[in-house]
Amino acid sequence: MAIETLLSLAAEYGHDLYPSASASSLSLSSGAHLGASGTAKEVQNWWPSKGSADADLLPDLAVLRERSRDITRNNGIGAGIVQTTHDNVVGAGARLKAKPDFRALGKSREWAAEWGQKTEARWRAYAETKESDAAWTLTFAAQTGQVFRAGLVNGEAIALPLWLPWKGSTFQTRFQVVESDRLCNPDNRADTDKLRGGVELDRYGRPVAYHIRKTHPGDMSWGINAPGEWERIPSETSWGRARVLHIHEKERTGQTRGKPLLAAVLPQFRMADTYVRTEMQAALINAFVAAFMETPLPAEDVATMLGADTNDAKWQDYANNQAQYIAPLRGAAIIPVMPGTKMTPWAPARPSDQFTAFTEAVYQHIGVGVGLPRELLLKDFSKTNYSSARASLLEAYRFFVGRRRWLTDFWLNPVYILWLEEQVNGGFIEAPGFYENMYAYGRCVWGWPPRGWVDPVKEAEATKVRMAIGISTLERECAEQGEDWEDVQDQRALEMRRLEELGLPAQTPILPGAPGSFIPDTGDDAQEVMPA
Repeated sequence: MAIETLLSLAAEYGHDLYPSASASSLSLSSGAHLGASGTAKEVQNWWPSKGSADADLLPDLAVLRERSRDITRNNGIGAGIVQTTHDNVVGAGARLKAKPDFRALGKSREWAAEWGQKTEARWRAYAETKESDAAWTLTFAAQTGQVFRAGLVNGEAIALPLWLPWKGSTFQTRFQVVESDRLCNPDNRADTDKLRGGVELDRYGRPVAYHIRKTHPGDMSWGINAPGEWERIPSETSWGRARVLHIHEKERTGQTRGKPLLAAVLPQFRMADTYVRTEMQAALINAFVAAFMETPLPAEDVATMLGADTNDAKWQDYANNQAQYIAPLRGAAIIPVMPGTKMTPWAPARPSDQFTAFTEAVYQHIGVGVGLPRELLLKDFSKTNYSSARASLLEAYRFFVGRRRWLTDFWLNPVYILWLEEQVNGGFIEAPGFYENMYAYGRCVWGWPPRGWVDPVKEAEATKVRMAIGISTLERECAEQGEDWEDVQDQRALEMRRLEELGLPAQTPILPGAPGSFIPDTGDDAQEVMPA
């Protein structure tokens, strides 16, 4: 089939191929790959965009953001996706564990532990108060949650590191989270090769500056949006300190802005939402309808027979304007009907027998698109056994770990480095040669919310086995449960000393194969494992 014929058919059936498509600009496959065929009926009218990452995304980004926000505001499943992901990735917040690279710094392990503990104590005074927020309303954990939600719903988050000295505070580094709608080209100019979506780029694609609108575009309806007021903020200072944190994920090379998590499943969400709402409305209407009456009697006689007052204002409305009028039916009443009158009971089939199966299939499709298994998406484990639940949670855990890494690389670590730089320059933390060894001093890990257990007994046994054969550590096992292993051991030591003071037996860990521990035998007696 000639390309001219394809273009004419597409125009006839309303398929928009490319705005400037012509017979010479499109080429058909030689036939080696059916997916590229221009003649096979399944794909002959399939001509998707062939633009760059920004050409495909930036013209649609505003609409994608608005629709994504609408789904998370007004759809329970959409709101649940964001909440579930947030709870499992961020939860109550990330906990800093400073781990300077002591080898690179020429220090000892003991020095690193002591330096890390002092730095963590200083960080807690900053993160667990409102010192980190330029507006003095959020703790750092709350800011992290706000940044993460924005990354899911809007596809990106923007934070401005500000230097704001306040009376009585020893911290000056504070962050202002800015909604991504405000990042746009000045005067809403068209994108160019050097200015895309409000981001100014150099020849290699490195952000040079960000153009931030001083007020949100959505505030125009309030009359407080001053048109044409943008601020150009360089990406960093002359000595390399970041001035803008643009937290987003690049799916394609050359991508300047982020894409909402729900972008790929917005059509399914919209259709499923409409279908569910229509079914609920139909079921509600059907609940009010008891029967149909077929009769040659005038409407006034039927209304009187059903107990209605034809002098009522609503009835007069109906008589005068043909408006809807529902006669009140008296409870447990025996209604006399005239000859020729037929009362037909109404037995609606709402919701459909396939309603649950169909909606679950659609939501499972959506869950795959956003990286959540059905059990977590619908919060329903009633159809799952232990093995299936464990497999689902492990699959979800890989997704959560990826989100944590993204949040760590683009938000947590940069914030920590900016804060640490201030503390070092202020003399609160000792770090000789900081700028030459910034990575070594700033190396850290973050503790996350507990992973949780499906079957605590089985998984505790697995923990003991991993510890006994030497493939895990206390630090790792505690971290998976949202605990710091040193805090746990300090608390255990305190409790054991107190038990000894009270003359109570001390509690010791029971690890298979560990010296002094014991393993229940299959017989009547317990077998003690003695030190070698």
